[in-house]
Amino acid sequence: MKIISADTVVTSPDRNFVTLRITTDDGLTGLGDATLNGRELAVDACLREHVAPLLMGRDASAIEDTWQYLYRGAYWRRGPVTMAAVAAVDTALWDIKAKAAGMPLYQLLGGASRTGALAYGHASGRDIPELLDSVRAHLADGYRAIRVQSGIPGLDSVYGVAASAAGGGERYDYEPARRAGSAHARPAEEVWDTRAYLRHMPAVFEAVRHEFGPELPLLHDGHHRMTPIQAARLGKALEPYDLFWLEDATPGEDQTALRLIREHTTTPLAIGEVFNSVHDYTTLLHERLIDYVRSAVTHTGGITAMRKLLDLAAVYGVKSGMHGPTDISPVGMAAALHLDLAVHNFGIQEYMRHSPRTLEVFRTSYRFEDGLLHPGEQPGLGVELDEVAAARFPYEPAYLPVNRLADGTLHDW
Repeated sequence: MKIISADTVVTSPDRNFVTLRITTDDGLTGLGDATLNGRELAVDACLREHVAPLLMGRDASAIEDTWQYLYRGAYWRRGPVTMAAVAAVDTALWDIKAKAAGMPLYQLLGGASRTGALAYGHASGRDIPELLDSVRAHLADGYRAIRVQSGIPGLDSVYGVAASAAGGGERYDYEPARRAGSAHARPAEEVWDTRAYLRHMPAVFEAVRHEFGPELPLLHDGHHRMTPIQAARLGKALEPYDLFWLEDATPGEDQTALRLIREHTTTPLAIGEVFNSVHDYTTLLHERLIDYVRSAVTHTGGITAMRKLLDLAAVYGVKSGMHGPTDISPVGMAAALHLDLAVHNFGIQEYMRHSPRTLEVFRTSYRFEDGLLHPGEQPGLGVELDEVAAARFPYEPAYLPVNRLADGTLHDW
């Protein structure tokens, strides 16, 4: 099977997605997700101008060699743009190989290790009563595990709280990247107060545990906003509420920061959604400083790289918790689900339902039943791109917000 074309499709059904489509000389096509929130056109240009020309005439079945060619063969390595481009190629080639074999991808990865992947939903509220309503709605939707995010008294907007959180339930408008209105607009700016957050969160989890009992797995995302000692304080304060994990407690660049957090709390730790290489994890894994790997297939070099990362994590007793918000396209979500089903050290899968318009563009075979996700039995990834539908939704500039403290100091978002 020789590669004869590699084209990108940029579409924006409620948010921007970049999809790579590779075609072989025997008529097979494969899809790869290349979406990078707020930097979509950078990855699109990387693929069109630099990567796609290198693929022409290559053997589509030589997935490992192609991955090494794009990664090791290039002088400039890593980084989110490069690794998203490599991931798109890798995922598309796995899609083709599984279609050629007439099997769902997970069968080529060793077969199913479980009947389905436990998924967690995203409950949020501007205050505690609204949050409790959202948890109830997610439980009614079938979720068995819930991420809990709450508004903070005194702050107008907080990461993780849906714009229309009132009434709870699954929300399609949870998208922190806001439409800019023009190519020259700037990101929205929000105000943040870490001390107010640290004071409020224990009361939030006390209320949720009191309402829903001790069995429900609860997760929380700190979104890189704490110093190590602040994260240690929060982890310790939340120990009575038995969290499934505390996610992204500190900025991910300094792996050694997790040592201090680990010394002071037994709350399980997850990190890595902004990582894009196994090298971002080496200290964390070798010293057992985390419990869950949070990377996305889309941003970490694809299925080939993610499988190797998870195999290394398994050596240290660390499980998967792959990134799966709505800025991962259904193609990237499907890729994660095939890995979820196959790897032994699966932990949990983040899952936000895509909007009806997104699912017009991407026709999927994966399913969510009784709290579990399954990639389906169609050959390949099980996702097809409707180009006619995609063309109805052109790219729109959108940016993630920026955080400042009350005195104007720029803070991690």
